[in-house]
Amino acid sequence: MIAGVYRARVIILYVSVVTIFAGAIGAQLISLVVIRSVFELLPLLGIVGMLFVLVVLRPGAKLLPHREPVTVASPVVGRWLALNSPATRVPSHGVRAYGQAHAVDLVFDPLGGNRPAFDTGIVLRYPNEYPAFGQPVRAMVDGVVVRSSDSQRDHRARSSVLGFVYMMIEGTIREIGGPRLIVGNHITIRSNDGIYALVAHVKQHSALVKVGDSVVAGQSIAACGNSGNSSEPHVHAQLMDRASAWTGHGMPLLFEGVTINDEPDERLAMPADNEHLTAV
Repeated sequence: MIAGVYRARVIILYVSVVTIFAGAIGAQLISLVVIRSVFELLPLLGIVGMLFVLVVLRPGAKLLPHREPVTVASPVVGRWLALNSPATRVPSHGVRAYGQAHAVDLVFDPLGGNRPAFDTGIVLRYPNEYPAFGQPVRAMVDGVVVRSSDSQRDHRARSSVLGFVYMMIEGTIREIGGPRLIVGNHITIRSNDGIYALVAHVKQHSALVKVGDSVVAGQSIAACGNSGNSSEPHVHAQLMDRASAWTGHGMPLLFEGVTINDEPDERLAMPADNEHLTAV
């Protein structure tokens, strides 16, 4: 039961928050005593739900199965800087929610490139000022597309201290909308082994595949964008044991045939924070 509640914790928290708000607002708007008394109970139920999740967080995390890293193709080509890497810490993004425990962010940083430095220029830079914007995104596994979303707009980069503060506030609001508003435009592929590979923050209207399409590892499936909860154009890559980011657990991964920093030979690796991955 603990494992089941832990897997559904994000859904329970989401429903609990909605229940609290619905009860608080309904109790103020409804005049009929019987119905209003029901609404007055809803905030209590929501709080109980949130406390229930908090109780199972630690024991639930301990019940997660140990998994060996899965070998996948690099979702990008060229020289990319790793941020929020599972090679540095797990969970890599600070939370295990939305299957992100072993996710990695990759920022295009070509030699001699012109990636804008943080806190220079305008507060919110246009996404096309970054070399990553529009770069091809590739399938990490052979399999079938089970999610394909590219309707969300590419917003400006949160490229300064003020912009970053704005992103933190914005991220809290995005949480209300669930995983879709966090990962933005994304494509999820179910591998032949039953593993789900997700690439997120892809460019609006750039998806080259649709649900039901068969793909092979290394195939171009979209372009890098800046949709969802993103500070600048980058590729967010993760593996999950389920298709839904609501309930999927993150899985460790390694990229095949890549070089790290100035190493001369290709190998199986996951770059740590601020290390460069180069893939061909």
